[in-house]
Amino acid sequence: MAERFSDVHDVLETYRTAIYEKDVEKLLSLYASEIHIYDCWENWESKGISAWKENVSNWFNGLREGGVLLKVAFDDAVIEETSTLAFVHCAVTFTGYQEESDMQLQQTINRFTFGLKKAKGSWAIVHEHSSLPIDFETGKGILDLK
Repeated sequence: MAERFSDVHDVLETYRTAIYEKDVEKLLSLYASEIHIYDCWENWESKGISAWKENVSNWFNGLREGGVLLKVAFDDAVIEETSTLAFVHCAVTFTGYQEESDMQLQQTINRFTFGLKKAKGSWAIVHEHSSLPIDFETGKGILDLK
């Protein structure tokens, strides 16, 4: 049975725990089948749940192989919602820890926007956009600036 999300905060909490647990199906339960994602890592665009599942599976497999636990924090989240549509924008901090030692490995901060629709009483992400500011001198993404 598919999970139901009656509150946008439930979506964010499930996102956080699914990534920490490296649970592909839990994370995918947040998304509509017609999801459209703009990502700032590797495959910068995913259309449809199958493409997103492949990206998430590869991401979580890499974390498992590296023995990394990834903790997610939502900072400065702003939620605007009507009865059927919601938008969330926030800074999302991803902090990687070595599973065995709990030593912090790295931290990145991305800017996120989620677009959600409510159908049959449950919220689902229909659009996700993550980005990084770019340092114009180097052309590289800035990973730790809010």
